Amino acid sequence: MPPTPTPAPFLGAITEVCIVTPDHIKTMDGLLRLGIGPFQVFDFTPATVSCRRFRGQDGDFELKVCFAKQGDLVFEIMQPVAGGSGWFVSDSPMIDIKRNNKEGIQHLAFDCGKIPMAERKREMRARGFEPAMEGVWKGRKGTCTFCFFDTEASAGTVFESIAFSDDWEDPEFELYPPGASAQDK
Repeated sequence: MPPTPTPAPFLGAITEVCIVTPDHIKTMDGLLRLGIGPFQVFDFTPATVSCRRFRGQDGDFELKVCFAKQGDLVFEIMQPVAGGSGWFVSDSPMIDIKRNNKEGIQHLAFDCGKIPMAERKREMRARGFEPAMEGVWKGRKGTCTFCFFDTEASAGTVFESIAFSDDWEDPEFELYPPGASAQDK
């Protein structure tokens, strides 16, 4: 059988590494000891994230999400808080982490060369990967569209793509550790 041709690369640069945890404070403290931080801490709820979808259906998920920049890379921490769908259902990697109090790297995010999100989805579908979970995070100004693709069975982890609008401004957040300044990040 002839080898399968390799499709042209399009994922672009890795922009984010995400750890899912049952305890975001513990994980932030551990990363702070490694020199990663401070963290911006956000609540992903129905008020802050619209268009929540899980495997093509309306999604219901809430997360505590923490971000810290380390050079050009963002470290993200996600703690499942509530929800009846999304990565909290029985066939997802996040529920296993929550149920078993495990934590670990759950996904990598790529910039896909900043092509429009609709084109990213088309390209991933053409390669056999459907959107698994997606939403639109509301900033103080602008939006951030995110889409997790169902790559875990083939690639060993989930791949995410993130697209910030040109007018993006972070929404309100808590800074951790307490007393850190925004200039530290």
